Amino acid sequence: MDGLQAENAGVGGIGEDAEERYRALAYDTALSTLVAVAVYVVVKVSLDGIRQWRARISVLIVGSGPVGLTAALVAVRSGKVLKLTVLDERYRTALLCRPQQIALDPRSVKFLLGLGVDFDNMEGCWHNEHFFTRIGVFQEYLLSILEQKKQKVDVKVQLGTKFTEEYLRRIPRNEWPRVIVVADGSCGDSCSVLGISSDYTVESCHAYGANATIERLDQRQVPTPEIRAHSLYFDLSAYGVEAPREHRNAQAKPGFHVKIYGTFRNRYMALACPASDTKMVRFLRHTANSSIMKNIFHQSFNVYKTDIEPRLNDVTLHHMQCSRRLFEIQLSHRRISAAYIEGDNVAVTVEGEAARVLNFDTGCGVNLGMRGLESMGTFIYRTATAVDQNDILEALSAKMQHSRQVAETFKLTDLAQSMYE
Repeated sequence: MDGLQAENAGVGGIGEDAEERYRALAYDTALSTLVAVAVYVVVKVSLDGIRQWRARISVLIVGSGPVGLTAALVAVRSGKVLKLTVLDERYRTALLCRPQQIALDPRSVKFLLGLGVDFDNMEGCWHNEHFFTRIGVFQEYLLSILEQKKQKVDVKVQLGTKFTEEYLRRIPRNEWPRVIVVADGSCGDSCSVLGISSDYTVESCHAYGANATIERLDQRQVPTPEIRAHSLYFDLSAYGVEAPREHRNAQAKPGFHVKIYGTFRNRYMALACPASDTKMVRFLRHTANSSIMKNIFHQSFNVYKTDIEPRLNDVTLHHMQCSRRLFEIQLSHRRISAAYIEGDNVAVTVEGEAARVLNFDTGCGVNLGMRGLESMGTFIYRTATAVDQNDILEALSAKMQHSRQVAETFKLTDLAQSMYE
């Protein structure tokens, strides 16, 4: 009996030893697996980090207007561009002698400051946190910055060169750009060269407007702050239209809004009002008498102009060009603002007026183009570090979503900020 108990005890001891060895083996195996996984993750993350850090791509920008050159600056600042090429069919003289004035709003100013733009070294003036300068001055300043960046990035600015199918054929396949940014304006045809659909979505901004322009050669070509006047009603009693005596809709800004902007030599005016069906609005939308609108702009300018500039007289009035009547303010934006050329592994994005156009000039149009560039740096980074085609398609999808959001936000709020306030 004692021998049997001893034998059972021995068997039990052997079982416990085996279980202990099994636990130790399982622990060692789990620890080894965990270490292997950790090493794999560390190595992969390190290799991915090195690959992303070393990743550099070639970028082609078509158009050297304010938006195109700003896009070039965004590309250089992204740190992911090895070679940058900027094309424009215009030559330098035609590019930099444009007299139009641009107004950069506070959001665009902040965006440009982040790109290293020094407004203290640019001809222009400040007013209400807006910066006003001539379009040629702005372009020349950005070109000078790009010139300075040539030490770090291979930057080529090819003016007098049109973007065509022939131009693309001359590029060796192994040197094709990874990203093409189309910023050649509303009249450019680069999108058609790349096979991007020209279909637009046209949406109402729920407002009516008119524009006027006049050139006075005896005045200075210097930037000036804009002038705004609000809640205006015009005396059209001579045409059988009485100004309303009461305001009306508390939700809408009453009456008309006038803006005078541009240099003293090239003066521009914008007239806008929220969409309504009042007798005066109906009359100004459908009148066949083109002199009525000219008289409205004439009187508005003489009342609200700066003290140091001369009034418009009958001689200068003769040279004024303006809308014949009020028109509906509409925003057109491309249905497809980004694309992927699969065979050539090229991502394309469309910016500025090539992507969205307002049929009403407020003097702040460049800001709409700047909004689209706010996601450009991220787009270039994601494209440069993409592992496969799916990563590029995801980057393009995010870029298109941002483009649509820019159009939607502008339609809802921008007239209020640029005209009504």
